[in-house]
Amino acid sequence: MSLDAVPRTDAVARAGAGPLRRAALPLATVAGLGAATLAVALRDPHVRGSWGLCPSAALGFDCPGCGGLRAVHDLAHGHLLAAASSNLYLVAALPVVVAVLAAWVLGAWRGPDHDDHVAAAFAPLATPLVTLALVTLAAFTVLRNLPGLGWLAA
Repeated sequence: MSLDAVPRTDAVARAGAGPLRRAALPLATVAGLGAATLAVALRDPHVRGSWGLCPSAALGFDCPGCGGLRAVHDLAHGHLLAAASSNLYLVAALPVVVAVLAAWVLGAWRGPDHDDHVAAAFAPLATPLVTLALVTLAAFTVLRNLPGLGWLAA
């Protein structure tokens, strides 16, 4: 078997692919998130049981995702303050998530040979951003379950 018959899945193969093929995974991810957002926008999660029951709420505590569906629904309808009252963490993290997704799509579209300033700007921030996200997520989870901080609860 010749080397030409072996499918290439490494960076060299992706470099030779067109921009649409290189960006297929990030674009599919964005499309999936868009479809999920549309579904939540069309079926109101404020109606009890419309999206099922939350296991952590059944156990008596709010997980970091509690209120997330309501927050996405409210954001999709342009209600920023209502979304923040459902899940402040999700609303606060959304601009970072959008920026990272945009950098992923743009970097994949341009390809590995392009001098990508967007991806280069995020590279040194990757570990600190993930660390910050996890620490604030843990703090948010603890704080929203403390008595007296009911405004953080779902």
